[in-house]
Amino acid sequence: MSQTTGTKKPTTALAFGIDIGGSGIKGAPVDLERGEFAADRVRIPTPEVSTPAAVAKVVAEVVNSFKLPPEVPVGVTFPAVVQHGVARSAANVDSSWVGTNIETVIGDALGRRVFAFNDADAAGYGEAIYGAARGSRGVTLMTTLGTGIGTAMVVDGVLVPNLELGHLEIDGYDAESRASDAARDRDGLNWEDWAKRLQRYYGVLEDLLWPDLIVVGGGVSKNHAKFLPLLHLRAPIVPAQLRNAAGIVGVAALAARATTASAGAGDRPAR
Repeated sequence: MSQTTGTKKPTTALAFGIDIGGSGIKGAPVDLERGEFAADRVRIPTPEVSTPAAVAKVVAEVVNSFKLPPEVPVGVTFPAVVQHGVARSAANVDSSWVGTNIETVIGDALGRRVFAFNDADAAGYGEAIYGAARGSRGVTLMTTLGTGIGTAMVVDGVLVPNLELGHLEIDGYDAESRASDAARDRDGLNWEDWAKRLQRYYGVLEDLLWPDLIVVGGGVSKNHAKFLPLLHLRAPIVPAQLRNAAGIVGVAALAARATTASAGAGDRPAR
C-alpha cells in the first residue's frame, strides 16, 4: 500500500469504508468532500469464530446493504499490523488471519478491488484530513485509548504505517498495560491518578518523536475535559473530532487515494 498518501482531500466524491472489529463489522459510504457518512452506517456482529471466510461473508453482507456503484473505492480497517494488504498479527480476531491477504479474501467475497489498512492508521488519517488535525503540518501523532493503545502518525501529509507505540516498554511495563483506558478501569484509578500514567507515556513519546500535535481518540475521549488539562507536554494535545466515524471515514479516503495511485501506475497495486 502506498505510504506517500497526502492529506489533501481525495478527488473522488464517494468511497466506502468498512471497520472490522472484534465485536462488530461496520460500514458506510463516505462523502469525501465533507468527511461524513453519505448514508446511515450498517453494523453486523463479528462472527464468534472470526476466520477469514466467516468475516468476509459478513463484510459482503454489510456492503450489499447498499446500492454501491462498481467504481466506488472500498477500504477496510483491520485490527492488526497490515503490510501490503497482508495481516501480520491478529488482535481480537481468529489467529488464522496471520499471513492472510486481507485484500484478496475480502475482495473475492465482494467481487471488487479492496484496500486494507491498520485500524489505528485509518482513524489517524481520518483525523488528519477531516478532524482535529485538519490543516496541521509537521508531525501529527494520534493515540486511541481503549482496551489497548492504538497509535498512528502522519508526517507532512504522509502516513507512517503500523506504529505499535502502545507496546513501548516504559518503566519495565508494556505501556498499554498501565496507560490504556482498560488499565484505568481495571486499577480503579481516578482521573488524576490516570493522568499521571498518561503523562509518563506521552512524555516518552514526545522525547522519541517530537510531535507537533497529539490527538487523543477512543471512547474515553468524550471525557477529555477530565484528564487532558492535567497533562503538561510540549505539543498541544487535543481530543479527536470524528469519534467512532474516524476509522470508516479515514479508510474510505485512503482507499480513494490508493485507487487513484493504482490507476496512475497502470493499474498495478500501490505498495
